[in-house]
Amino acid sequence: MKYRSWLLMPIIMVSTGCGIAPKQRQPALHDFGAPYFKNESGRSFKPAITVTAPKWLRDNRIRYRLLYADPTQVRFYAMDRWIAAPPELLEQQLINGAKSLGYLLNIHLLDFEQQFESSDRARAVMRFYLEAYAPDDKRLLGAQEFRLEQATRTADASGAVTAFAELVRQAEDRIQAWLAELHGTTKKSSRSDMPSAL
Repeated sequence: MKYRSWLLMPIIMVSTGCGIAPKQRQPALHDFGAPYFKNESGRSFKPAITVTAPKWLRDNRIRYRLLYADPTQVRFYAMDRWIAAPPELLEQQLINGAKSLGYLLNIHLLDFEQQFESSDRARAVMRFYLEAYAPDDKRLLGAQEFRLEQATRTADASGAVTAFAELVRQAEDRIQAWLAELHGTTKKSSRSDMPSAL
């Protein structure tokens, strides 16, 4: 008996594995959320803030490290990414939500990774070095290193993203507090440099 070619097509497709392959899921993209600080003066301004980082922190992968198993190996989540590299995200977040109090700020991001102490317990770690310069003569007025940690609610990529968003908000608060202290010190120093009245 002769089979028509169109009757054989389904059999051939099944036997050879032909067909439409399912689409591969794309990684979910994350940022730090909307800035929570708003400029109360009502003025529109763009603080002069620059964030730099070593080469290994200038991509959009979410890094983690298994301290309990292999502490020297850096790993990355396959299905979760930042929408941009952490230095870019941090810079934009600070520009949108922070006050520079008239200083030029250089931030060097040194660490930005999730660290697992055990298979079910992790923390997000962020370390950066901040320099504040005078806007007129670019004179360095102060520098400070910050190290922040936040335990993750879940030991996975979702926990990492949530913890890093919280760390960035903490960093904003710490930066503002340090700048306010520096501002007070700078003003006192300026007054002490003025010649006293006879």
